[in-house]
Amino acid sequence: MRWFWFDGLFSSASDAVVLSYLSLFVLALGGTRAQIGLMSSLSSLGAALLLFPGAALVERWGRRKHMVLLGGGGVARAALLLLGLVPLVFAGPAVVYVVIGLAVVRDACANFSMPAWMAITADVVPLSWRGRYFSSRNVAMGVANILATYLFGQLITGVGGPAGYQLAMGLAAIIGLAATFSFARIDESPASMSLQGDDQCSETPSLSLSNLFRSLRHHPEFLALCATAALWNFSLALAGPFFNVYLVESLHASAGAVGTLSVVSSLAALPGQRLFGPLVDRWGPRRIQLISGFLIPLVPWAWLLVRSPWHVVPINLVAGFVWAGYGLASFSFLLALIPERRRPRYSALYQVIVLVALAGGAVLGGGIAERWGYQAVFGLSGLGRLSAALLFACFACPPVASASSASSEGGETAPEE
Repeated sequence: MRWFWFDGLFSSASDAVVLSYLSLFVLALGGTRAQIGLMSSLSSLGAALLLFPGAALVERWGRRKHMVLLGGGGVARAALLLLGLVPLVFAGPAVVYVVIGLAVVRDACANFSMPAWMAITADVVPLSWRGRYFSSRNVAMGVANILATYLFGQLITGVGGPAGYQLAMGLAAIIGLAATFSFARIDESPASMSLQGDDQCSETPSLSLSNLFRSLRHHPEFLALCATAALWNFSLALAGPFFNVYLVESLHASAGAVGTLSVVSSLAALPGQRLFGPLVDRWGPRRIQLISGFLIPLVPWAWLLVRSPWHVVPINLVAGFVWAGYGLASFSFLLALIPERRRPRYSALYQVIVLVALAGGAVLGGGIAERWGYQAVFGLSGLGRLSAALLFACFACPPVASASSASSEGGETAPEE
């Protein structure tokens, strides 16, 4: 658990650089907005396509930690290091496309190992500790994210030009290797390995759609969660990509103001992690997800009242705090709900559904914003989020076995389920 904590700390600092500055790096190399959009689209597509093969391989091979170290810890971070070296080898329009290709490889390999990572996570962190443990881990990751975003921004500004971004990507890769080293020190549970081996002997692992959906019929609670997650993430993507665009285009906010407002949200999440962590253990993740899920729809509706960039400060304070609880609860609830012997394939299916929903919501949101404006996007997003929260309250319930198991371990209580 200690090494897993350090893995999250270093991974968050490394990923913060990519999330904040990769698009700006492409611009500095002469890339266009269309090329940045292409990079985002191809990254999502590559992530979705490799999730199922990753789940199939981990079920056949069984070496989950090796898969994580090979995919997200190895190839993905090597691609990040190469991002900083590309301008030294290529020039002209080719450099942009090589950077886009490496960015797609990085995201695809990280998602390829995601099913294996999910399976290990469920074994490393005991059910009764998940809320408190992940709250502590997420607080550390949040602090690392804020510090990395600020410090690397200052570094890029001081060095200037593409060279500053190259140096930032190289240092981010080195920090990522520290995360890889930490993850390599995790002791993978022999019990879970033998359990996986028994499962492999008793059933041929197959991720064909017919076999997958046939097995899902025995887990209607997971299907209900996938359905609500699809609507939820579709509704999030309707407005998610356009909040900052609205700030700049309609409210004439500067890039500095947009960054400051993002930091406000990140800072508000820190006390949220500390508060909701113990509550997830005490009340159960489903109850926390319900409470936060009914509050989050208010966020896009509050944007309908914004008339100045600084009106967003109280919105981001509340949003960052509530989203911290939702993120903790939804992850813990997903781990509890996925059948233990099917974690790789079911987590892959869940992530594919989320990615497809996000892609569809963003496309529709862009069309609505273009035709009817941002206000319509914010209003519909809040309505969709509320509808998803209602569906979750009615249909997304853990199986009886999971509830009783959680109760016996001191986690979720039986009355709440």
